[in-house]
Amino acid sequence: MSTTITPTKTIDECGKVCPYPDMDTMTTLKKMEKGEILEVLLDYPLSVERIPRGLKKQGHKLLAVEQIDGPKHRLLIEAYGRK
Repeated sequence: MSTTITPTKTIDECGKVCPYPDMDTMTTLKKMEKGEILEVLLDYPLSVERIPRGLKKQGHKLLAVEQIDGPKHRLLIEAYGRK
């Protein structure tokens, strides 16, 4: 049985390169309440690898990484909450 995750907020970082997808993701998460879900759409391969590592350091939880089409990915992240 699969569960559908409904994001609270979506940011589209397609076409952006380092460091913008990483910075935009972390900045957005800092403004979100604990338990809210951020959907990040991106097509920059290094950010697909780097963002999950940065999440651990900040206490956020990576729920899913999905390849949508070609280099395009979708990350679903549960916010830790405002600090």
